[in-house]
Amino acid sequence: MANIFDTKEFNDKYYYGGSLGALYTKRMTEFRLWAPTASRVVLNIFREGLGDNKLDSMEMTPAENGTWVNKMPGDQNGIYYTYEVTVDGQTHEVVDPYAKAVGANGLRGMVLDLRDTDPKGFRDTERPAFGRCTPADAVVYETHVRDFSNHYSARSNFPGKFLAFTETGNMLSDGTKIGVDHLKELGVTHVQLLPTYDYYTVDETKLDKPQFNWGYDPLNYNAPEGSYATDAYDGAVRINEYKMMVQALHRNGIRVIMDVVYNHTMFAEDSYLNMTVPHYYHRTREDGTFYNGSACSNETASDRPMCRKYIVDSVVYWASEYMLDGFRFDLMGIHDIETMNEIRRELDRIDPTIIVYGEGWTGGECGIPDDLRALKANAARYPNVGAFSDDIRDGIKGHVFNLKEKGFVSGAQGFEETVKFGLVGCIDYPGINMNKVNYSKKAWAANPSQAVNYVEAHDNLTIWDKLATSNPEDDEETRIRMDKLAAGIVFTAQGISFIQFGQDFLRTKYNEVTGEFDENSFRSPDKINNIDWRRKAQYRDVFEYYKGLIAFRKTHGALRFNKRTEVVRNLKFLDCPQKNMIAFTSKAENEVLVIYNANRDDKLFTLPAGEWDVYINGEQAGTQLIETVSGTVKVEGISMLAAVKKSV
Repeated sequence: MANIFDTKEFNDKYYYGGSLGALYTKRMTEFRLWAPTASRVVLNIFREGLGDNKLDSMEMTPAENGTWVNKMPGDQNGIYYTYEVTVDGQTHEVVDPYAKAVGANGLRGMVLDLRDTDPKGFRDTERPAFGRCTPADAVVYETHVRDFSNHYSARSNFPGKFLAFTETGNMLSDGTKIGVDHLKELGVTHVQLLPTYDYYTVDETKLDKPQFNWGYDPLNYNAPEGSYATDAYDGAVRINEYKMMVQALHRNGIRVIMDVVYNHTMFAEDSYLNMTVPHYYHRTREDGTFYNGSACSNETASDRPMCRKYIVDSVVYWASEYMLDGFRFDLMGIHDIETMNEIRRELDRIDPTIIVYGEGWTGGECGIPDDLRALKANAARYPNVGAFSDDIRDGIKGHVFNLKEKGFVSGAQGFEETVKFGLVGCIDYPGINMNKVNYSKKAWAANPSQAVNYVEAHDNLTIWDKLATSNPEDDEETRIRMDKLAAGIVFTAQGISFIQFGQDFLRTKYNEVTGEFDENSFRSPDKINNIDWRRKAQYRDVFEYYKGLIAFRKTHGALRFNKRTEVVRNLKFLDCPQKNMIAFTSKAENEVLVIYNANRDDKLFTLPAGEWDVYINGEQAGTQLIETVSGTVKVEGISMLAAVKKSV
């Protein structure tokens, strides 16, 4: 059967380009499902999202291009529904893959008048500006909805909920700003939310019991997660509160990125997609077993036209209905290049400032060849989509899976070329010795705006925990210097800047029970995942340093080029007196000088001609002048220096 799905005859006969799902109007709701291999489809109607409250069952009629249709007259707003799909004599009850609203635990779809779910003024709220509104201007802050506000120190009226992002004015007893006010104070341009679609592993009917999951276990792609709503049973509430969250963040000048996981489904055989059209939406081998490039039991077949349409339709829906400003693709390397380019084209029709990036790798063997996939190595073939730079990540701090391995900031030798490659945005830049770069032996980004620069994300150890593991002999003060230098490299590199929530005040995921740091906390207890906002007050100097780095980056276009030609023309690396040092100048409206010294002792550096105003050193960062220097300058051990050439 899998081979038939890939034939021209099948696609010509069964590709359906129209709208699918419960198509609502006040006069009638048209239910349309794509199920070309089904012999029978029944529409079930329910009063509620759970329980024994079926109102009716109706046969659906075969229609064009493999679709099945039932048209219910009258205003059906608020009813719940499922489909019973019969294929090869087997019948399964499924939730509509295109369901835009669901009841508790996503067991039934829901018909809604979506305009009723809009908060007042939602459609009039504009996407906030950020610099030139280009990818290189983005400063992304990754967080999990529950982590953001669930700890008692968050002082939220809606702990762990979407609505916590609508609160302002919360602070610690000493006046330290927290919550959304913290985001504004730090200066980030985008918040990236770990998966917020309806996922499987949190039981929405038992929210009084401790439960946690990151959400990389998709169930219903087009409806919000109910555990983040104040009422998981009414499908309209989660939609309304999600929109309230987006609206509030927009009004506070912050854009919203959604972490999406179209590369696999929570279940393989028993996923709603597979039970609707068996073996179409997933890549399978000749013996019928599932390919597993996700390392989660299956991978989706984005290269098949109706699967590609499903993914594109879903992204476009979230961008238009919820006014989302970006998408981060989990294991993007599983998807085919054509799908990613089509997503980019369709989002450009809505708003070209919506940013798209993802992980340019996989979790295992995939069912299509490497040259067809959106791998990091193929990034030049999807030029308006970004990819995470594991080159700069591991060059800065050491191998992400070898916990004790050190990187540039923590004392390892020979990482200069790797870091330089990351600093130029992983483009083809003359003079970098690619033989000495840790992973990539040739440039992969067409332009620097494709490179997402980071040292920490939800996966793996936080950088603070990584430094504690790789450098246990160093005291806290020394490791803080390493952390600041790591952040300094990220925020002065060409490309998109990315940090994890709490990184700016030394987030840790220490497990007091095991005595170890948690490197994969996807289902760990709240005690490990929650953010203790008191750490911001404890490590205020670290937060102020991050805040200053962001402000400096925003001030100087020389750190935010979008085109390769701009970097090659304007950024020049300088000779350094010692190993474990990197220096460069970059010119735009001003000429910026940046020096990194990863050695433990202070180093003297001969400056280019002229006077230089210093704004960043080992202790301070920002847009306030520290000193003016010329000739020779001392760069302290494990620190950086950034200066702007004084106008003549």
